Amino acid sequence: MTSNITARTLYDVIDGTWPAAATHNCGCFTLRDGQRGGKRVSAATLNGDLVLDDIAAAKAGMQALSQQPLFQIREGDADLDAALEARGYEIVDPVTMYAIPAKDLATERPPRTAAIPAWEPLQIMKEIWAQGGMDLVRLNVMDRAPMPKTGFVSRWQDKPAGASFLGLHNGIGMVHALEILPFQRRQGVARFLMQRAAFWTLANGGTHLSVICVTSNAAANRLYSSLGMTVVGEYHYRCKPTA
Repeated sequence: MTSNITARTLYDVIDGTWPAAATHNCGCFTLRDGQRGGKRVSAATLNGDLVLDDIAAAKAGMQALSQQPLFQIREGDADLDAALEARGYEIVDPVTMYAIPAKDLATERPPRTAAIPAWEPLQIMKEIWAQGGMDLVRLNVMDRAPMPKTGFVSRWQDKPAGASFLGLHNGIGMVHALEILPFQRRQGVARFLMQRAAFWTLANGGTHLSVICVTSNAAANRLYSSLGMTVVGEYHYRCKPTA
């Protein structure tokens, strides 16, 4: 059961396993210095009761970091969501969050070469991530994530197949950067990587495995549902369209 895992729990796990370079408070918001590492490490989040005047201050703070003003809207942030919409901020990238007790997924070990733990990342892992559009700054995010953490590389049918990253925070493992090479898709490789992540989580004292996925990625959402993972919550971003 995942009844003790809430959306708020996973927001903390995201921050703990995929951290910004730095954070600081700006009124009622937490600002993140993402250093070009993507939305998750760059978006401002509400920290307490909404003060409308703080929206402009948060915008200025993000611009001072040379970042596009971007807000992450979490469960319970309906007032902020409405205030940003009124100011012309549009919804971007809704995300669905999943979790499962690790023991429920760690029922059958995948073939050995289908999911090999490796940290620091091997060159082949970097190449697989690069083919999926993940640049070096996102590898920097992995580097600054605290231990325990690991990567996994998959070799299937005697060829490189995929890679993923896993961090552990407060007993919950979270999979990031799951990438399967196009010619190796639909062969169970992603399933093997998730199963191996569940075994690693248990071996390192964790109890649950989690993952986040852009809601529009139908194939990934089907995979996580097929693994028996439960939808725990969601979030989305708001930003102003670029000219």
